[in-house]
This record gives sequence, structure tokens and C-alpha cells, in this order.
Amino acid sequence: MTKILGISGSLRKASFNTGLMRAAAENVPDGVDFDAATLHGIPLYDGDIEKESGIPDAVTALKQKVMAADGVILFTPEYNNSIPGVFKNAIDWLSRPSADIAKVFRDRPFALAGASPGNFGTILSQNAWLPVMRTLGAELWSGKRLMLPRAETLFDANGMLTDEGARDRLTAFVKAFADYAAAQRKV
Repeated sequence: MTKILGISGSLRKASFNTGLMRAAAENVPDGVDFDAATLHGIPLYDGDIEKESGIPDAVTALKQKVMAADGVILFTPEYNNSIPGVFKNAIDWLSRPSADIAKVFRDRPFALAGASPGNFGTILSQNAWLPVMRTLGAELWSGKRLMLPRAETLFDANGMLTDEGARDRLTAFVKAFADYAAAQRKV
């Protein structure tokens, strides 16, 4: 069984990206266990908090999910042509203490997916993730990217993916990434 973790980079209830992650979890191929995570409960990174109180429980829980996964899909929104602050903040917390970077990120397959109301999907956000993932030593899967533009036409008011073509693309994306993650695990 290949374990894939999806992390939504949005806090909004009817988020397109949380909906995309939910749709991925509902349409996993055989042999794939898909776990979903959000950023709720993760505070803003503050080195003083880390020094005085250690790593917050919400961060530790997410870190454990990442380390248990064979591969991680970042379902990333695009805010002002880049990475959402709350998502980057969570990844910054996951890299603390710095001794944990290798356990959490090093050689772990990561993939990027996203939906946006704009005409270009989340291409700029996904591009902005590249140096972050390289710096952390993640194995960034370049087999495919999933960028869904004009997301308001693909999702209903509750953030549920309703477009069958988008659902088919998502299912193929998750399967291809899971196959890659499984192959990396065997290497």
C-alpha cells in the first residue's frame, strides 16, 4: 500500500484546493492510502515560541503525517502570484528544528497541484515552491503538474469538484504520483 498525504494550503471552508484534495481522497486508485491534512491550528512561526515552548502540537501532528507518507501532494492556492503565507509558514514550522529537515523532507517525493480562479491555474505558486522544496532536499516530482484554471466553473458553492474532466485529470495525476512514490520507496 502506497501512502500519499495531501496538504491543503488554504484555510477557507469552501476552498477550491481543499475541495481538490477532498476529490483526490475520494478517487484514489487501488493500492493507495490517501490521508488529507489542513493547516488549521498551526500558529505563525516565532523563534521565541519554539525556544520557550518547543514545536506546537499541530505542527508535530502534521510532521508525523509527512514522515509516515511515501509521498506528499501540496494542494496550493495562488495568492498575489505566489505561495500563500499560511502554507509557507507551515512548511517553515515543519523544518524546525533544522535537524528534522532530513527526516521530514530529504528524498521524500513531493508533488504540486492547485486550482485558481485565474486563467493560468496556480503556475506561479507552483513555480515559487520549487526553490523551497529544493532547499529542503525534497524529491520534487516533475512527471506532471496539475493546474486547474477558472476554478469557479469546476467546483460548486461548497467547494466540491463537479467537473468530470477535471476529476479525470486529478485521478490520473494522483495515480501517476503514487506510482512514482512507490518506485522511489523501493530504490
